[in-house]
Amino acid sequence: MQNSTDLSERFLDFAVDIIKTTAKLKSTDVGRHIGNQLMRSTTSSGANYEEACGAESKADFIHKMQIVLKELRESLFWLKLLKRVNLIDDKELQTQLVETDELTRIVAKSVITAKSRR
Repeated sequence: MQNSTDLSERFLDFAVDIIKTTAKLKSTDVGRHIGNQLMRSTTSSGANYEEACGAESKADFIHKMQIVLKELRESLFWLKLLKRVNLIDDKELQTQLVETDELTRIVAKSVITAKSRR
């Protein structure tokens, strides 16, 4: 499994990729809405991961990682919506969908492991 520094970098890279993608969206009500929601959930997942790394207790860690998981799931929704309405190139979105899925699996496994060690 990856260490926290590698995963922190991965969350940061993920946020950068999403920011670059949302910058390509047309300045329409739909583009702004989806882009803002996607950027918010994506950057929040990384920020909350950093908070989890500095958790004060196991319970605090689990709680913060569950927030990361929620934000990743929300990011996945917005990416799927972007794909469905064809606002961004499918190939670019596919890469981001895969990364979202992989990060979600890593975080979910961390939550499960932490809960089993209570």
